[in-house]
Amino acid sequence: MSTSFAPDAFDRPSLPNPARLTTTAATKLPRWALLGLCLAYIVTGLVLREPWKTEDVIGLAQMWSAANGGWLQWLTPEAAGIAVAQEGPLATWAGAICMWLFAGPFGHVFASRIPNLIWFGIASASLWYGTYLLDRRAEAQPLALPFGGQPDARDYGRMLADAALLLLMATLGVLWRSHETSAEPAALAFQALAFYSLARMLDHPRSGAATLGLALGGAFLARGLPAVLPLLVALAPLAAWSRPLRPALRWMLLVSLPLGAALGLAWWLPATLRNPYWMNGWWNWHGSVLGWITPYGLSAALRNMPWFLWPTWPLALLALWRWRGHLASPHVHVPLALLAAALAMLPFTRQPVDAEYLAMVAPAAALGALALPTLRRGLINTLDWFAVMAFSAAAAVVWMGWVAMMTGVPPKIAHNIARQTPGFVVEFAPLAVTLAVLATGGWVAAVVWRLRSRPTALWRGSILSAAGVIVTWLLMMTLWLPSINYNKSYRDVSGRLAAALAQDRARHGAPRCVRSSGLGLAQRASFFVFDGLRFEFATNCPLVLLQGNASDLRNQASSGEYAHAQVLWEGSRASETRLPPERREYFMLVRP
Repeated sequence: MSTSFAPDAFDRPSLPNPARLTTTAATKLPRWALLGLCLAYIVTGLVLREPWKTEDVIGLAQMWSAANGGWLQWLTPEAAGIAVAQEGPLATWAGAICMWLFAGPFGHVFASRIPNLIWFGIASASLWYGTYLLDRRAEAQPLALPFGGQPDARDYGRMLADAALLLLMATLGVLWRSHETSAEPAALAFQALAFYSLARMLDHPRSGAATLGLALGGAFLARGLPAVLPLLVALAPLAAWSRPLRPALRWMLLVSLPLGAALGLAWWLPATLRNPYWMNGWWNWHGSVLGWITPYGLSAALRNMPWFLWPTWPLALLALWRWRGHLASPHVHVPLALLAAALAMLPFTRQPVDAEYLAMVAPAAALGALALPTLRRGLINTLDWFAVMAFSAAAAVVWMGWVAMMTGVPPKIAHNIARQTPGFVVEFAPLAVTLAVLATGGWVAAVVWRLRSRPTALWRGSILSAAGVIVTWLLMMTLWLPSINYNKSYRDVSGRLAAALAQDRARHGAPRCVRSSGLGLAQRASFFVFDGLRFEFATNCPLVLLQGNASDLRNQASSGEYAHAQVLWEGSRASETRLPPERREYFMLVRP
């Protein structure tokens, strides 16, 4: 006797639906609250902040070079005359265009950050709509209650989409990367767009395939193969095993892959023809990123990735366990395939960094939202109170640090801060303090709302986590921003170097060029962004800027290569004066 299986046998759930909730639990989150949180999240940290080392200021220098250079700087980006043969040109293009359009009214620093608004908008909208399309499907709906009262499909999908977006904003590792003028925010945007595209293809294969092609091409142009390979790896199991996606398979082959390849080749071919030196460095960069993971890379990933993806990864794991009988359903296997593909790429990445973890953010948030309707009320309340206590403590620490800087009390905290920022002069900033007070008041109002109204909406814990992250970030970007700028910016040392060059120019006339020795890319980019300084490699330049640790440079000036050179200027960032000479980053301008 033979046994036969129906074609959809493996698509049938092996366990009952784990989601159980009432209509009140899917109460709509006011749109003004969600949009206000999104706006506060992304705008905070884009204004009043100095370009920080390393990727932040290098990305800004690339944009500035393209905006003020020729088409070759657009094709193969550079920073202050140095080829930056890594990642991709998309972030440089977007920043340069925004500088052209908005540098006049806003200045070139803020204009370069306007693309961050665009990238976050793409990422957040893609995650929201992708989650909504998946979770309004029949397979994802909660178990029907005996006497009715369960939410309808649209309300349920919207509630989980809201929760996924709030979890994105609550993810700790995304916070800084979303505000950085680098390729990473663009890569995150197009990886999230790929998630939306796969969800869209379930109902509209052709339009979903077109946006998937844009996502593949955009990810490649943002950060090359490391950004697009996780997406391609995820497509293979989805195309082979996802029964609902099989009707869209031909559109993937006919539209998505050719469109993505065409977008990538439209840049790669002319760049290879016009600047093979840059492209050779670009391939070398790929070789330095892709390969068998090193022991150090493995330990760093195990140490950093859990913090980067907190708090979404525990919820994502819980969701996979609770929905383990529904792995064949699209609302589970689409984000799972993207998450698993990003994880599968880690062993083939020599030293995984934040950019590799970004591919996990959107699918982990979508899965994390699925855990919420499966939790018992007591556990949900525990998570709510954990968010309240953790972020209330974080806000208190920020305020305590600011009070210590202003008054010297408590003395131990004041001493530790002064030791980290030697020479920093604290000034009272009324606008910053006002914004910090308003943000703190908003957090207190959210906690009081949770205490008094005892809301039943399932997004209440997610909104507390997201609001807590935003408030803490806003407090840091107001109360602590001057000291952070002092510690992470090269503006002061760049200004002193520019003044020394101007003084020498007044005495001896303008030199033909100034060359550098040992100057790092981040420092070169900073001097270019802040004061327009450029340094050459020609051996006949009359002035030389040296970079190294203080001990080595002073030895060179006294008895080494530059023993008979005239020292025109020497110094370092004031924040590094606390370090011993052998560890202090030092600069010296000499005339050999």
